[in-house]
Amino acid sequence: MNRLIKALRAFAVAAVASFCIVAVAQVPAPPEIAARSYLLLDVTANQMLAQKDIDSAVEPASLTKLMSAYLVFDALKSGKITLRQTLPVSTRAWKMPGSRMFIDPKMQVPVEDLLKGLIVQSANDATIALAEGVGGSVEHFVDLMNEQAKVLGLKNTTYKNPEGLATPGHTTTARDLSILATRLMRDFPEYVYFYAIKKYRFPGTPSTNDTNRNVLLFRDPTVDGLKTGHTDAAGYCMIVTAKRDFPNLSNGRRLLSIVLGTASENARANESQKLLNWGYTAFDAVRLFDANQPVATPPVWKGKESTIKLGRPEPIVVAVPSGSASKIKTQVARPDPLVAPFVKLQPVGSLKITLADQPVAEVPLVTLEPVEQAGVLGRAWDAIRLWIK
Repeated sequence: MNRLIKALRAFAVAAVASFCIVAVAQVPAPPEIAARSYLLLDVTANQMLAQKDIDSAVEPASLTKLMSAYLVFDALKSGKITLRQTLPVSTRAWKMPGSRMFIDPKMQVPVEDLLKGLIVQSANDATIALAEGVGGSVEHFVDLMNEQAKVLGLKNTTYKNPEGLATPGHTTTARDLSILATRLMRDFPEYVYFYAIKKYRFPGTPSTNDTNRNVLLFRDPTVDGLKTGHTDAAGYCMIVTAKRDFPNLSNGRRLLSIVLGTASENARANESQKLLNWGYTAFDAVRLFDANQPVATPPVWKGKESTIKLGRPEPIVVAVPSGSASKIKTQVARPDPLVAPFVKLQPVGSLKITLADQPVAEVPLVTLEPVEQAGVLGRAWDAIRLWIK
């Protein structure tokens, strides 16, 4: 029985972590976006609102640094390193081409400053110093990047370096980047503030090298991340996230825009802003159920409780075309009969959401409270009742 409970708990944790809602079946036509591929995700509803060629292989350029930062954040969270800890600057880091924060081997640089260099200045030298500090070597750090990509389900991503300089085989997709970006924000909320920093430079380095390349941080007060990238092969790329106040959503509504392969710095910013503004105006975010609110309380057999509460540990929100909220319908699909035991957060069925009788989304439901097995007599009685049923 203990083995069963442990297995159920592990399954429950995995199911909650992989929570996903399918895309809307019928959506307004998105605006024309001048990019090789693009994607707009409603993070709050976990729905794709617009997309183009999201599974096409692309060079990520400095968007690579999202995974590098993910591993550094993980090392911070686990206590392997600290923000105040200083790291040496190797000759390899010092000699890195491209964007830099201008550190050299005479320096010992705090992890916090290296992270600001990596994120705000997109500094390749800072990225290498962090990779060596966390991974022991750049090569081992790249191995860790690819291992983490598999864990996160990035099926079409291969890393060859931590900084994103063009290298054969160093590729990803817009879909994989959206998964990485949303997991980074969800897994490390205590560190994502780095991406909203507009200006930073390490003392003693050039003052002209202090501005975040994400110009939407300066144009749109609701934008608070995430990253830009550019190489000749990749073009100008950008991942932008914004959080705006929205009716009936106490924590606001977050959208994530990805544009890849635009023609210029200004183009990537304009196309990203266009996607964000369209997403906020063309769609309403409707809260169907609060966090931990039961969606259904079906009967349970052979348990100490007669019913079980099904729902989600976070609010259930759906994105629908503006003005169509009154046409939403929901239906619970679940196994029958439900036989105890159940651990908390164990997957049990789903909530199917339709709009004007067209499928919109399907949300996995989990148990909000555990239900232990009844005693021998209780189980025997329910066995008889089930047989009669």
